[in-house]
Amino acid sequence: MLGYTIRRIGQMIPVVIGATFLIYALTFLMPGDPIAALTGARPLPESTVAQIRQAYHLDDPFLVQYGNYMWGLLHGNFGIDFFGRPVLGLILERLPTTFALALTAWVLKLVIGLVIGVYGGLRHGRAGDHFALIFTVVFLGVPGFVIALGAQTVFGVQLGWVDPAGIRAGWPMAFILPALVMAFEAAAGLARLTRTSLVGVLRSEYMRTARAKGLSPRRVIWGHALRNAMIPVVTYLGLSLAGMLGGAVIIEAIFNIPGIGGLMVTSINNKEGTIVVGIATMLVLVYLLFNLLVDLLYGVIDPRVRV
Repeated sequence: MLGYTIRRIGQMIPVVIGATFLIYALTFLMPGDPIAALTGARPLPESTVAQIRQAYHLDDPFLVQYGNYMWGLLHGNFGIDFFGRPVLGLILERLPTTFALALTAWVLKLVIGLVIGVYGGLRHGRAGDHFALIFTVVFLGVPGFVIALGAQTVFGVQLGWVDPAGIRAGWPMAFILPALVMAFEAAAGLARLTRTSLVGVLRSEYMRTARAKGLSPRRVIWGHALRNAMIPVVTYLGLSLAGMLGGAVIIEAIFNIPGIGGLMVTSINNKEGTIVVGIATMLVLVYLLFNLLVDLLYGVIDPRVRV
């Protein structure tokens, strides 16, 4: 198991390098001058601008800037913004809000996706199965921001059931609507995976054998079918929590939630490339960490993958 763990960690290193290089390159190519965006309509003296550019290495070649960033990242330094604040501190300050939203959405997704997926799988070819398929097609086909804006308008503005933006009401009321928007979009994929996996298990030879032995339908379904059908679903769920953190970026901007999504949007508008790169890098590292934990857990469950 130790050797398998070391191999998986080693495989993460080129992924981190490639992902951070791509993120830094895209941020480096952002149009506009960050110093001009910082000062607004009243430009700074040329000497001050030159000092700022020198202090933040803005005139260095791209590869030099990227090398300096990676060297700092190896020491736990995500850089500093134009006001001298550590980027890691800004991220950690807002991360609890984003994590609360992502975790709430993940739990709702778990309930909605599994219920609809199991319901459709157990009623394959009947009305329940058709409902599950329609649900997945609708929420997989409609963009998330469209659902978010529609829900915000109907439930927040017209009906007034929840605040349309902000977190003044606190958890859970301020998070329930954006979390539901995220959950329904993500639950569609979970429901499709659960339904397909369950249908495949119910058609397998060992399920026919279990029925031939005279086992009760309840034991066949709950003791054999669902247990085996959940193996790919568990792997998917482990990775989807990290994916929820990335998906929260757009939802936070729409619902004006002060998480890392709002910080990302503000930083892009202000040309704060260091913060943009820092947030994107943090999300990549979190995703890779969850991916590693899922792989290690899978290696414990199924020793064959360690070979």
